[in-house]
Amino acid sequence: MVLIGGAVVAACAAVAACLTHPAGAALPLWELALVLAFTGAAQASALRLRVGPATVTVGWVEAVVVIGLHLLPWGWLVFAVAAGAAAGSGLRTLGGPRGSPAGRPAAALVLATAAVAAGYALVAAHLGRGWSPARVAVLLAAGVLLHLAGTAVAVAGTTGRTGRRLVVLTGRAWRATGPVTTCGTALAVGALAVGAAQPQWLVLLPPVVILLHQTYAHRLRAADERRSWQALAEAAGRLTSADEPSVARAGVRGARDVFGARWVELDVARPYGLRRRYIAGHQPPDPFRTAAIVRPLGGAGGEIAQLRIHRDGPAPSAREELMLRAYGDALAAALQHAATHRQLRLAEERSSYAADHDPLTGLINRSALLADGDSALRRLPVDQSVGLLLLDVNDFHDVNDALGHRAGDELLRLVASRLRDLTRPGELVARLGGDEFALLVAPGPGVPPTALRRRAADGERGAPRAATLERARQIAEQLAVPLEVAGVTLSVEAAVGVVLAPAGTATMCELVRRADRAMHQAKAAGGGIAWYDSARDAASTDQLALLAELRDALQVDDQLVLALQPAVDLSTGAATGVEALIRWRHPRRGMLPPDEFVPVVEGSDLLADFTRYVVDRALVTAAEWACHGVHLPISVNISARSLLDPGLPADVAELLRRHAMPARRLVLEITETVVMSELEIIDEVLGGLRALGVGLAVDDFGTGFSSLTFLTRIAVDELKVDREFVAGMVDSPEAAAIVRATVELARQLGLRVVAEGVETADQRAALVELGCTTAQGYHFFRPMPPDKVLTVLRSLRDRAQARILPLRDAGAS
Repeated sequence: MVLIGGAVVAACAAVAACLTHPAGAALPLWELALVLAFTGAAQASALRLRVGPATVTVGWVEAVVVIGLHLLPWGWLVFAVAAGAAAGSGLRTLGGPRGSPAGRPAAALVLATAAVAAGYALVAAHLGRGWSPARVAVLLAAGVLLHLAGTAVAVAGTTGRTGRRLVVLTGRAWRATGPVTTCGTALAVGALAVGAAQPQWLVLLPPVVILLHQTYAHRLRAADERRSWQALAEAAGRLTSADEPSVARAGVRGARDVFGARWVELDVARPYGLRRRYIAGHQPPDPFRTAAIVRPLGGAGGEIAQLRIHRDGPAPSAREELMLRAYGDALAAALQHAATHRQLRLAEERSSYAADHDPLTGLINRSALLADGDSALRRLPVDQSVGLLLLDVNDFHDVNDALGHRAGDELLRLVASRLRDLTRPGELVARLGGDEFALLVAPGPGVPPTALRRRAADGERGAPRAATLERARQIAEQLAVPLEVAGVTLSVEAAVGVVLAPAGTATMCELVRRADRAMHQAKAAGGGIAWYDSARDAASTDQLALLAELRDALQVDDQLVLALQPAVDLSTGAATGVEALIRWRHPRRGMLPPDEFVPVVEGSDLLADFTRYVVDRALVTAAEWACHGVHLPISVNISARSLLDPGLPADVAELLRRHAMPARRLVLEITETVVMSELEIIDEVLGGLRALGVGLAVDDFGTGFSSLTFLTRIAVDELKVDREFVAGMVDSPEAAAIVRATVELARQLGLRVVAEGVETADQRAALVELGCTTAQGYHFFRPMPPDKVLTVLRSLRDRAQARILPLRDAGAS
């Protein structure tokens, strides 16, 4: 309205100027009629171009105004342009929809014409009469300035833009319309020059104008369509966010830019019939001036949003309808994707929450306590004392039995609520399961590092311990305050296990284990509070640590070593074989005997690797002997669980092949309890080993309680008499009888017999008397390292060849 009002004021000023025309001056009727008619025709046929939300016109109006500047005084020119523009705009909008923007371009033209005509009148007074280069330049500049001024006024009046944004939009409009404006202005100046010299040539002007108009109209429409589709593609490309607000804001901005809208609204459907509105535009729409284009956006579940575009001008063209449909589908798909992503994110958050929280009480669960607790321990100084309280509700099952499980659940929720209220900032409270709860507390600074090292395992003395115990008593007292469950007043009593340790000396898992031990000690004592006592903790973590260290020891060659003990022929003194015994040269604990780590291995998944390692070390040693002319079998003890591994025969065969050793040089010792087993897999594994040619020996023979039928089921090569019978046969007739029976049984079955644990000369003499031919023990040799045993074996070989029969070897202990 301001723009149109300004145009009316300019037209009235022009009329006033005309009325004050000097007396006697002829009224230029035909020139006035010519400019008025041409202005109306140019305005009616002007091309429309959208630049953002603004609509600018381009055509031949500037050329008509340039001609009018030469023919008419400035007042009559403004009057003629105003009248012609009004007539042309009326013809253009005749029968059009309400809110047609034709009035604003006409008003902008009138204002720009008034400004340019006034300026030209001032300049033309100094140009004189006739044609000159200066006049031609001024007319050309006037046409260009007229178009720029009209475009700027139209953009400012349509969008309300000022400053830099107005310059940017005007520049965009000039790049699109400048060529035709410059061409039209130049054609008008040329027509004036030609008309002054040879007016007959002006008959060629209309065809030229029509041809240029049609050509530029086609190019302008093609360029406008190309820009529109490019803007559509760019706007759709910005709808890639997985966040609904980002998609919606990009959607309304894109609709505003693509369709030249003054105001865009997007209502996105929310649950329970609600909607969230997103807006883009510089001012709210005027329903009397702008028409709304409403586009429902549908998804898989129906309408998900509604897009409303408010803009000036007639109804959308067929091309704009197609673009609107494409953009609406892209926006709907983006909103649907964002909604799906939001639902997935919410589901993931709920799943993550459910994974870390107890569904009944809302407290964190065991896994979250372990993870969050470890993080808390890492954030604390290493000497900071940390306490863990583990609570178990006493007689909770009585509540379930008497009042029902719903009452039991209510009781657990009330206990959790009280514990949550008693939790201080930085502490963790969790439900571990059932009626067990845990509370991680930090009672205060710990002891100095020197004292910490002096206290070794505990670090549980002094003020931190007293503070932790006092905290446990306070919590137990608060829990014991009566509460009402299912109409029954109850008092909750709990057994509390308490453990305290420096943050840098234990993991959260270990703290929970220790607190659980203390809690069970409290329950065993009838309830109350119990402090963790490491001396009463049978489930020490040493074995777990030992297993982890053994896994590393298998990767090196200097920790697990063999101790070799020869067996000798009691008649000749020659070595008949060597038993390989494993030892662990631990980097911190020193030399460990097998009974301190082999049982741990037998119950773990390292057994197969451990067995392969020991057999490999034994074959390496036997191969070295062979290089020095000593060809003796070497015996290796095999765990009972190893015979449950169907891959054992293949592993042994591969090791024999690698070291180029005959199978008869390897003897695998198995226990009688294994041989007594009737598991089919054991028979298959032993059969596979026998097929390789590996020797089999029954260790600790005579300690079992089964019949001897296993010797007919499984073929073995050697029986080793248990050391208990050897130790007692001198003084015990029963032990001597067992040894004698074993020797006779072996002779009848064609088996070798080796007596273990021979420690005295009397035992050796008794074995000879009972007919045993082979023995091993401290009386002959202690287990020795591989580098020493080779010297001993070569010495025994040489002495046997010289028929020297010692009762004790030089290497015996």
